[in-house]
Amino acid sequence: MSVSQSEALVQSQLSSHSRDAVMRTETKFAFVLAAVVLAYVGCNRAATPTTPAAATGTGKSAAASSVTLLNVSYDPTRELWRDLNAEFAKVYKREKNVDVTIKQSHGGSTTQARAVIDGLDADVVTLAMFPDTDAIRLNGRLLADGWADRLPNKSLPYTSTIVFVVRKGNPKGIKDWPDLVKGDIEIVTPNPKTSGNGKLSLLAAWGSVTETGGSEEDALKYITELYKRVPVLDSGARGSTTTFVQKGIGDVHLAWENEAQLEVQEARGALELVYPSLSILAEPHVAVVDANVDRHDTREVAEAYLKFLYTDDAQNIIAQHFYRPANEEIGKTFVATLPPLKRFPVTAIAKDWDGAQQKFFAEGAIFDGIYKPQQPQQVQ
Repeated sequence: MSVSQSEALVQSQLSSHSRDAVMRTETKFAFVLAAVVLAYVGCNRAATPTTPAAATGTGKSAAASSVTLLNVSYDPTRELWRDLNAEFAKVYKREKNVDVTIKQSHGGSTTQARAVIDGLDADVVTLAMFPDTDAIRLNGRLLADGWADRLPNKSLPYTSTIVFVVRKGNPKGIKDWPDLVKGDIEIVTPNPKTSGNGKLSLLAAWGSVTETGGSEEDALKYITELYKRVPVLDSGARGSTTTFVQKGIGDVHLAWENEAQLEVQEARGALELVYPSLSILAEPHVAVVDANVDRHDTREVAEAYLKFLYTDDAQNIIAQHFYRPANEEIGKTFVATLPPLKRFPVTAIAKDWDGAQQKFFAEGAIFDGIYKPQQPQQVQ
């Protein structure tokens, strides 16, 4: 039986098309998200057939006839994990004779991290940025110190970046970052306060200035002008895709590379992909949530699940979904869809990922200083 047929997909994407509403209500949504999904997953865990030992919570996960995991991920990874989950379930059934069901939760990366801290019962997290995952360690005490060192390549089975999607024929002539602030161009990108895509878009825009000879003052002026051209800030990447593709808002979408590829494929000629001259190196880490897997007695399966991501089969699936696999040799076979691109690390514009969070996205930091929500016009 196909895992994708039996898999119950837990949706947690939070969408809002009012920028100041997103900023005011994101915390409230996180609490609601945690409560609803926690209840849902709890019920489904209870309904999963197990051996008596596993049912009492005293046996090892290897002794169970079936195991359910919850993977809490960021917004545009649904298709990727659907296929990875199905393949892992086949492999684990063949090797261990255990049926594995992997449920998914998706949303803006920062919102998802908050939900896990507040009680969303993740066995593993596969979020967009290091600070989001590390917040679960710092604030929730659910991850052990040194979590990023437990898997190969600093727990990065793949990387990504930010690219542009434009309308058919590229009518505004958008080829690189400086073009975004010319004429009357409107830009679609998610909220940096709630979305990994949103954060990376801002960091890529900033680095496009400082990495080509501009000063930080120049970069500040550039992103200030850029965000004046953003008519709506959705809470996550998939919400921004809906705004750009289905609602027809904006001239250019700053998107994850994989999301951009899917948009162009599905638009059947109505959209085009543009690679800028450089962009940021996006690093979506993966981690087992220690406190939760020990309580669920699912550590063995959860660890096997994340280790599986580094196998050749999984790396090929990752590349097929337009993520850049950790295995460079496999990556080279996908050069037609994952072309060479200069990607600067976060250390080019901040001390590290935590430093970038504090510099750009903390309360009162750079983004708060340059972003002014549009006030609705009052009817006279």
